[in-house]
Amino acid sequence: MIIYNPKDWFTFIFRLHKADTFRKLIPMMLIITIYSLIIAWVEKEYFHADENSPVKNISLIHTLLGFVLSMLLVFRTNTAYDRWWEGRKLWGQLTNQSRNFALKISSFLPEEDSENRKFFSHHTGLFAVILSRHLMSEKTRLALSENEHIREYMLESHPPAEVARIIMNRISELNKKSVITDIQILLLNDEIKGFMDVCGGCERIKNTPIPFSYSLFIKKFIFIYIITLPIGYAGTLGYWVAPLVAFALYVLGGLEIIAEEIEDPFNLDANDIPTPQIAENIAVSVKSLLINFNKKS
Repeated sequence: MIIYNPKDWFTFIFRLHKADTFRKLIPMMLIITIYSLIIAWVEKEYFHADENSPVKNISLIHTLLGFVLSMLLVFRTNTAYDRWWEGRKLWGQLTNQSRNFALKISSFLPEEDSENRKFFSHHTGLFAVILSRHLMSEKTRLALSENEHIREYMLESHPPAEVARIIMNRISELNKKSVITDIQILLLNDEIKGFMDVCGGCERIKNTPIPFSYSLFIKKFIFIYIITLPIGYAGTLGYWVAPLVAFALYVLGGLEIIAEEIEDPFNLDANDIPTPQIAENIAVSVKSLLINFNKKS
């Protein structure tokens, strides 16, 4: 995720970065510019682009369709952002659940029980790390250099559930040894359940993309709208229609590209949720609560 100063206007306007939609749209903008110039030349040479031109009223259709298209893109970007924001809230919930779990287990375990404290510290942070990897696309996971321990978990049918199972098994063993009481298990059970609720919520976002027909319709609508713009406006704008149509493509296509990127917020793209960093922060917080705590009399 890109860290930036939202008040720095000049940096936003003149700076290009690798995730900028302008970079991604440059090839298509060049093609549509050439296409627009050809349409403008044809209209001037063969239709004479005057008030009697048979295509002079096509621009009226674009006025109506432009409003419809803008409404569709507003709904599209809002839906994509809702998915991004819901994912961020779920990872905030996981952070709170992990800290609450660490606070409870720390108060239940004897201070001198370093073995179990290290175990719960490691596996609570590991759950967040494994969930982060689990939600990424296979291509993104393969690009990461994972250690042998993480790779071992990723071979399971459901890696986060496997980590939660190991944590629950250790709690059950401590209960049998009377280190943790039955009432304390009930308190800890809510936190473990919270881990899996977050996992399920993230998987719902990951595995339920925008309906194919809706996404396909918007792309076709943008394409048809852009390629017909030169036909409707070349008569009044002449060759100036080329840069204006390219700019329209940049605006409309850019909104669609942004929506495509943020609707799947769990990879390593520039605008995705920084789940690896959040997982690392969870591990540090849990360790400070279970191991590096200040012992007070």
